Amino acid sequence: MVRIMALHRTPADPESYDDYYRRVHLPIARRIPGVRQIRFGRVRKMNDGSQPPLHLVSEVYFDDMPSLEAALDSAEMAAALADIPNFAADGAITIMFCESEDVEVEG
Repeated sequence: MVRIMALHRTPADPESYDDYYRRVHLPIARRIPGVRQIRFGRVRKMNDGSQPPLHLVSEVYFDDMPSLEAALDSAEMAAALADIPNFAADGAITIMFCESEDVEVEG
């Protein structure tokens, strides 16, 4: 699998950010062709006790790189990317394209 990973910096108004992300942005992202799974979660704390530099980490999974590349050319992806400025200030989100590998654990 491959994924789009987004690192969301802490916004001025976290409650409004979360509301918009869940209510508006996620439904747009769910329409992107080839999406297999969407995961997101708030950053709760740092191992050294400092304030986290990020608010949210989100991941959008695809079967393989050709599926992701096809999605990048879609109108639905264009809509999702165009929506980002509606809830995140310039530079507030870093987007990366990553491989994803599962590791089995015992127990």
